[in-house]
Amino acid sequence: MATIGRLHERGKNRLLELLPAADRERLMGTMQCVTVKQGDRLFERHKPIEHVDFPLEGLISLVVTMKEGDVAEVGTVGNEGMAGIPLILGAETSASDAFYQAHGRSMRVSAPAFAEELVRHGPLEAILRRYAQGYLNQAAQSAACNRLHPVEQRFCRWILLSHDRIGYDTLPLTQEFLAQMLGVRRASVSVVAGMLQKAGFIRYNRGVIEVLDRAGLEESSCECYDVVRKEYERLLC
Repeated sequence: MATIGRLHERGKNRLLELLPAADRERLMGTMQCVTVKQGDRLFERHKPIEHVDFPLEGLISLVVTMKEGDVAEVGTVGNEGMAGIPLILGAETSASDAFYQAHGRSMRVSAPAFAEELVRHGPLEAILRRYAQGYLNQAAQSAACNRLHPVEQRFCRWILLSHDRIGYDTLPLTQEFLAQMLGVRRASVSVVAGMLQKAGFIRYNRGVIEVLDRAGLEESSCECYDVVRKEYERLLC
């Protein structure tokens, strides 16, 4: 699977593709293409954000760690967007940590160069504002989903979201990570994964999920996946 409409096209970043050619060429001149590995940290909470990543492929998770050490995901970024929204809003730090949950490649720009581009008040600023709206909608919908929907539907939603952004049918998602992202015990993840595997929707083994029947996952998910995807498409396609 290489493309989900125009929003997720492996090897391309949707925000960069929306820029007029001259603006994209100028911005790309300040960027470098970096190869990232699973677990690579992008920025840490309450520390200055040093650079902004526009993924071409891969998956970035933004998480909040509580005082007791519990972790919860608050955002997910793929090649539809960028990681570093606080810089768009005039802040220098984030209340969350950001790291790569799946390997890939990103176009990276330093925070100072990114700030210089924003003060132009050109097409990039308008595009990033629309993306920020989509991201905030995603965060709000996820919060409601985690509160109101059963873990089976939330599991399907998260696999679909990751499948879109990673761009491959094989997803490196461990039980521990999924339990943190869904706010459930690892035993619950194991039970749900077993149910979906028995239904023929996925194959799950040693921290790797292989998507076998995407249509089945979409039917088993709640409405939240569609709500988030359609809002991003409205804003960015």
